[in-house]
Amino acid sequence: MSKYIDLSYDIFNGMPVHPYDDKVWLYQDKFLDKDEYNNYKLEIGMHAGTHIDTPMHLTNRLTYINEIPLERFIGKGCLLDVRGEKLIDFKNEYTDMVAENDIVILYTDHSKKYGTDAYYTEHPVVSEALADFFIQRKIKILGMDLPSPDSYPFTIHKKLFYSDILIIENLTNLGRLAGHKKIRIIALPLKIRAEASMARVIACIDD
Repeated sequence: MSKYIDLSYDIFNGMPVHPYDDKVWLYQDKFLDKDEYNNYKLEIGMHAGTHIDTPMHLTNRLTYINEIPLERFIGKGCLLDVRGEKLIDFKNEYTDMVAENDIVILYTDHSKKYGTDAYYTEHPVVSEALADFFIQRKIKILGMDLPSPDSYPFTIHKKLFYSDILIIENLTNLGRLAGHKKIRIIALPLKIRAEASMARVIACIDD
């Protein structure tokens, strides 16, 4: 029997966001006892919480996330345990682990700092060598329990985007995937005309 693990953060009023981003506002504006129904309103940037970046985010691509085929967001997961690495670099063993069209997930355990300033200012980064390997392998998504795979001027972002690789940022619960070999990832964005979207990301364990 398959087991499903939620890899997404909750969305709530005032949730942690990148220092560059605006605050998230989620509030109730209609009440059952007064308005005869309940309703909530949400004001949120597309990069708050668990979200997917597309090439349009930092390149001149003109494809919105709602225009990307659904099959791009679902696929075989490959978990790379990179805990303790400040520079997440290529290892020869990845040659036998990562295949074409994989959704590669980097497990850094940095999510334990989520909600602190250090989460955004002291996170590990991906090396150009590892990014080049992912491009050569033709993976379709790189996901991570980090706010970003790099920092300004976002060389890794752009390198992946120019090869049409999507990026999932701010994953959580990755420790629950450790030790499993048969993982499927379902990472569905909103059907929204934007360059990115918050997403519900789920791992399906089949072993």
